[in-house]
Amino acid sequence: MPEPAYLGVAMLVSSIGFVMFMYGKRQQRPVQIGAGLLLLLFPFFIRDAFWLSVTCAAICALVWGALKAGL
Repeated sequence: MPEPAYLGVAMLVSSIGFVMFMYGKRQQRPVQIGAGLLLLLFPFFIRDAFWLSVTCAAICALVWGALKAGL
């Protein structure tokens, strides 16, 4: 059974991914669609709360950088 910290982080990461995916789908923005899908799928593969939050932060930073670069 997963630990409570992991469940909380996984729920937060998946929620961010869902919102990012839906926003990208409505605005037809491939960067947000791809990042949203990654954030939705990573909790299935990463089983540690710390590494899941680090991965989420890295993906969100990449999206922010892509937006600042004009993508």
